[in-house]
Amino acid sequence: MKFLPVRELRGRSAEVWKELPQEKEMVITRNGSPIAMLTPVTDKTLESSVDAWRKVRAQQALDRLQRNSFKQGTAAVSMEEIDTEIQNSRRDRKARCA
Repeated sequence: MKFLPVRELRGRSAEVWKELPQEKEMVITRNGSPIAMLTPVTDKTLESSVDAWRKVRAQQALDRLQRNSFKQGTAAVSMEEIDTEIQNSRRDRKARCA
């Protein structure tokens, strides 16, 4: 995986686009920290690539929620408590919208 500073991307973007299919992915950095990833797509692979990235982001969000749940001590909440919380939230939302 190639790391590419933003300045280099700006300065030689035509070369970067030519290299991308061979590299498969490039990490764009700013001040040495990663900020984005480039990955090649085609008309045929666009939909599946977007779908894959969305699945990855959803899994990351779920992992983050689970870690936070353990940290906050809410990992052992019962289904009854969850249902009650949902009902309370819906009631509160209705009251705000009314």
